[in-house]
Parts: sequence; C-alpha cells; structure tokens
Amino acid sequence: MGRSQNVGQTMTKGYFLAKCMLLVAAISAASCGGGGSGSSATAPMPPLAMLSPPGAPLVRVSGLSPYPASCGGAATGSVNYEDAEVEPYVAVNPANPSNVIGVWQQDRWSDGGAHGLVIGRSLDGGKTWSEQAINLSVCGGGNNSNGGNYPRASDPWVTFSPDGTAYVISISFSTASMTAGSLSSVLVSRSADGGATWSNPTTLILDGASAFNDKETITADPNNSNYVYAVWDRLDTGGHGPAYFARSTDGGQSWQTAVPIYDPGVNNQTIGNEIVGLPDGSIVDVFEEIDSTSANTSTGNIRVMRSTDHGTTWSAPITVAQDLSVGTDDPNTGNPVRDGGFLPQIAAGAGKLAVVWQDSRFSGGVRDGIALSQSSDDGQTWSTPVEINSVPAVEAFTPSVAIMADGTIGVSYFDFRNNTSNPGQLITDYWFTSSTDGVNWSEQHISGPFDLDLAPDAGGLFLGDYQALAVIGQAFVPFFVQTNNQGTANRTDSFVLPPQPVPLTLTRRVTNAARPAPDSLQLDAAARAHIHEQVQRFLRAEIPGWERIQAQRLKTSPP
Repeated sequence: MGRSQNVGQTMTKGYFLAKCMLLVAAISAASCGGGGSGSSATAPMPPLAMLSPPGAPLVRVSGLSPYPASCGGAATGSVNYEDAEVEPYVAVNPANPSNVIGVWQQDRWSDGGAHGLVIGRSLDGGKTWSEQAINLSVCGGGNNSNGGNYPRASDPWVTFSPDGTAYVISISFSTASMTAGSLSSVLVSRSADGGATWSNPTTLILDGASAFNDKETITADPNNSNYVYAVWDRLDTGGHGPAYFARSTDGGQSWQTAVPIYDPGVNNQTIGNEIVGLPDGSIVDVFEEIDSTSANTSTGNIRVMRSTDHGTTWSAPITVAQDLSVGTDDPNTGNPVRDGGFLPQIAAGAGKLAVVWQDSRFSGGVRDGIALSQSSDDGQTWSTPVEINSVPAVEAFTPSVAIMADGTIGVSYFDFRNNTSNPGQLITDYWFTSSTDGVNWSEQHISGPFDLDLAPDAGGLFLGDYQALAVIGQAFVPFFVQTNNQGTANRTDSFVLPPQPVPLTLTRRVTNAARPAPDSLQLDAAARAHIHEQVQRFLRAEIPGWERIQAQRLKTSPP
C-alpha cells in the first residue's frame, strides 16, 4: 500500500486542452481556468475509446485492491467487482487541516456490501495519498476477536473530533440477512495518530437472524472531543425499522449500549440517519422515514430530531419535506441507476442547517432534480424546498452538501446533460454549485465526461448512494467515485479535488436561480405509483434479501 497517485502526472497537456475545448461551455475555473456556465449546449461527445481518466487537478486516491480475489466468499449468483471502489466519505482534521482521511467500499459485490473498507490518508491537504486496509471484515484482517467473522462490509463513514482523533464506522455482516446463522453488526475503529494506525473495532451492536443493521453514520461532537455519536436503522422480523443510537462520552475509549430513539411503527422504517453538531452543543439527526413499506402506497418524508443533552433525550420528529424521488434511469435504455434517492444529506455551519436530496416535485413527478431546504433556528422550522441544479431538463442525482465558515453553501451532484443517444454508453458529469444566499447559484464543473455504464451493477449502476463534500479553509473539497473509462478491468476509483489556487467558490458568476416547487404537490396517480415503485426498488437494492424479509414480515404482522 502507501501508493500516492496524482492523475495529473500521467495526463498529457494535449488531452487536457482537448477536453477543455470539448466542454468549453461548462468547464469551471478549477478545471480549465475559465468561468462556470449553466448552459446545456455542448459539443458532440467523443467515442468511448477517446474518453480518458480525469486529468489534473483531480487526484486519484485509490489504487488496486489490497484484498485477494478469493477472500470473503460469495453467495450463489453474486458477482464481485474486483478493484471497484464505491461509496466514499471524507473528513478533515480540525486540529490539522492538512490531514484528510477518506474511506470507501473496496471490491463491491452485486448483492450487498464489499470485500471490505479501505482507508485513504493524506498529510498535505489531499495532494498525495496512502491507502491501507482496515480490519472491519475478514478480508481486512478481522477475526472473532477484532472485527468478527464478517465476510462483507459496507456504508463507510469517517469523522474527526476537535482534538484530531479519527473514527471510522462500518456495517459488517454475513452474505444473507435475517436468516439462520446470519450476523449483522455496527463496528467502530479509532485512530489517535491521524489515521496512521487504527484500533481493533468496538462492536456497537450485534444481531443474528432477528434483525439487520443498516446505513450507519458516525459524527464526532464539534465542540467536545469526549462525545462521539453513531446512528443507524435496525430492521427486525416484526416489521419495525427504528433509528438506533449509541454514543461515547470518553473520546471513544468506551461506548454506551445502543438504544432506539425513534420507531415509526410497524411496516414503517427510518433510513439514512446522519447527525450534525451545532455551536450551542445540541445535535440534530436527519433521516428518511419510509411508511407503508409492505403496501402499494409507500411514501417518504425527510425528518429531523433534536437533542440538547448530547443524545440523552430527543425531540419529536420534525418534518423537513415530503420526499418525492422517482429515481434515476439510463434515458436511452431504461436501465436503473442506483443513486442517492431517499437518503438526504445534511450540513451545519454559520448558524444554519441545509438538507439536500433528490426530488421530482419540480417536474411534476417526471424526473429528479436536486432539492434544498434550510433552517435558521437549529432545525425547528424549514424553508420551502427549491431546485438548485442548473439544467432541470435532465436527471440530477446523489447530492452532497457542506457549509463554509462564512455561510456559503456548496452542493455537488451528478447529471446527464452531456449524454448522447448512444445506448452503448451513459455519459455522466460531476458538478459543484454554491450560493451565499440560497437563491443565486454559481455552478462549476468537477469531473467528466465519464461512462456510467462501466460502474458495478448492484441493484442498478452503482457508484455509491452517497458521495462526499468537505471544506478545507476557504475551499470546498469534493471526494467522489467515478468510472475510469478504461473498460471493466478497473471500473472505478476514488478521486478528490484538493484546494486549488482558484477555489471552487471564487467564481461567483451566477449561473441559475433556485426554482421553487409548484404551489400544489397534487401529483397524478401515475407519478405516485412511480414514487412507490422507486421506494420498493431502493429498499430491494439497499437491504440484502429484501423480498424474503418482506414475505416473512407479512406472515408475522397483524392484518
């Protein structure tokens, strides 16, 4: 391991200039030295053979897999995408902003999880990286005493305490879920030296066949290094999916017993729980509540709960907005893209909260755009959602959000504005947009074009159902996965755009204004049915063995 990869060292100036000319209407100052643009007019895309990996200033973080191809074992019919990285997250050390840690799934399986998680570590603000496996699965070196006998790991997340202590969290599990002999756990590993070494994992919860733990996140309190918070959803055979919470009050030396903090009731569940800390010491958990999971009228609502005592007690849920995502499909073939639908992302900073998600309300249920809602009273009330992606005529998906110290909101996302009618490739780009007022937005290009058709198929073309956006000083730092445009031998890698001489936020030219939703959300029956279908598709892809679990729930649930 220990291999640093700067893509700019392998790119020719000729290709980079050609790419800039091709995307002259959209490339940002960070990519080619020009201003951002909201125009959807682009030159014709080159054939697939001409597409190359991203060039400088992007940095490739991940290398080849450190795991043997045979580790972990496979279920019947499952496919392993060796060397494929997906679902990245990143954190910046507040005690030393040059220290950045990223984490991702390594060697994704088609039916859930990966061989393990891999850590990327930078000591120069993201310019160069080393990587190492971490013992949160069998492939990562885990065993019954230090990580359990878990063939797979998923949903990586990383956080830093104010004193520089880092924490990585994982769901680690057996291939099947909620079957005889199955295991499902939430594990946390701690580093006191900036990510150079990691502790044996602490098990926050361990279930057998009666429950499956999913979509966990970890957040260090930004004001007090003693407190660290973990939150996730726990599905059980009785049809419940409450939000579970565990915390450390001694800087990760020990963890209190995990407890449920909100149960929406039978045949309902939470998912996508994520905590942020506020300057007054309170914390806010955002989550998706999915109701009627076993009926034909599934619905989603984005909600938050607040705690003013470090998670000892919690408020009743507060609704941010309905979630009307219809998901993403290849516009040429109809093949599904597994995106960030029904997984809201939250950020806190400068006295405000911002939540972003995919939503079809702006198109009357036709396609998803990027929705944003804000709160200026610590999450007690929320603004009407607005659409912030600059090209509303194409699908936009998987947003990430961060807030700078001066209150600037930054959001990154994917879209298909440069796609062509060629059914043999799905041309995708990664974008960044920022605003100081939540109304006027300035968009810039991060990366692309790349061919999403090369991504692993895990319930749809899959780069991860979240990506990451961090802040270093006065720069937003996207940390993300994309395909390599090099065929199927090395489908994806993790990339970062470290702080640039001309940061993403410096170009303030407005490219679009936020668009409010129509006054009425009375979507027609077809749109409502599409939303229900997307909820079911999301859960089927997210939870191993979803159909079997649902069948079991229906047998045990009251009529």
